[in-house]
Amino acid sequence: MANILVVDDELGIRDLLSEILNDEGHNVELANNAAQARAARAKSRPDLVLLDIWMPDTDGVTLLKEWSSTGMLTMPVIMMSGHATIETAVEATKIGAQSFLEKPITMQKLLKAVEAALHRDQAPQGVRKPGPGYVTSPPVPVQELTVEAAMTGGQQIPPPMDIGPQARQTFELDKPLRDARDEFEKSYFEFHLAKEGGSMTRVAEKTGLERTHLYRKLKQLGVDLSRGKRSAGG
Repeated sequence: MANILVVDDELGIRDLLSEILNDEGHNVELANNAAQARAARAKSRPDLVLLDIWMPDTDGVTLLKEWSSTGMLTMPVIMMSGHATIETAVEATKIGAQSFLEKPITMQKLLKAVEAALHRDQAPQGVRKPGPGYVTSPPVPVQELTVEAAMTGGQQIPPPMDIGPQARQTFELDKPLRDARDEFEKSYFEFHLAKEGGSMTRVAEKTGLERTHLYRKLKQLGVDLSRGKRSAGG
């Protein structure tokens, strides 16, 4: 797995991203400002950086420009922001950012963006190449630099699916209470994940759970988080 540097001045965002990425098997280092990010970049040479745009000392776009102009942009960078404009996303992509994630960041979009960044077949100039024996994914066609590409990292956004009326569920009651409860909760969360298009933020708001608690609960119940947008209708 990869060494990932998460740079964000919000403690909650750092903790949430760290937990999700650690659960996926990645090694995660945290920085809460540009100064710490520079030190971490020089020390550990991360495979990927998740970089917030709005930070108190130096903003993420400025830091990205600094790394690019000094030859330090030797790893893919995913920009993050909850307030950036489309122009900022396009600017960051032109400088060398791999993609742009808009906050609140859903787990589905995060993992897709990270996977795409870590499996780039062709690295930009100055990026270290994979060693012998490294198996890369098939080449990805180069897309035009559009607003959608800048905001999603070139990923195609699946259209919302009609989940229809709530599916009728049948549960076997002749079993221990804990097993029956887990079965119900799994179906409950799968329904709401489908209804909310895989958005962990909206499911957390709908179910009244904090996102970190929700993520742990889904993992515990064995809910398939990779299916994302799908029909919950019967």
